[in-house]
Amino acid sequence: MTDNQRRLVQSSFAKIAPIADTAAELFYGRLFELDGNLRPLFKGDMKEQGKMLMSMITLSVKGLDNLDALVPTVYELGKRHSDYGVEDSHYEAVGEALLWTLDKGLGDKFTHDVREAWTVTYTLLADTMKSAQKHVEERRQKEFASRLNAA
Repeated sequence: MTDNQRRLVQSSFAKIAPIADTAAELFYGRLFELDGNLRPLFKGDMKEQGKMLMSMITLSVKGLDNLDALVPTVYELGKRHSDYGVEDSHYEAVGEALLWTLDKGLGDKFTHDVREAWTVTYTLLADTMKSAQKHVEERRQKEFASRLNAA
């Protein structure tokens, strides 16, 4: 990620933040259109889920200034997502829904460069979360094998 990409993500998100509730509704509406099988993963109040989503995006966007501090936080989030039933394949729909939401929210300000900057950012964050989930799954498999061997 370049400094310019970081600035583009941060400045474009500043335009989305005032419409955070609407952006979250758009995001989840699009996500469930793309993959209706994801809906059961969201068991709570969707307005509250939207607030948590926007809070995490805000934290991530601000955290781009210090990736060494952001990456461990995102890694822990990925570990928790493993418990929710999130799979690697789900990240594609999430990324597509995110870019679609940004396009709707930013309109003509969602330029090719802004889209590319968000794509790079999302890929970094999603890859970190997927790595964490893989680690959790490998640990679970080892624990399971250990229990089988002990039995």
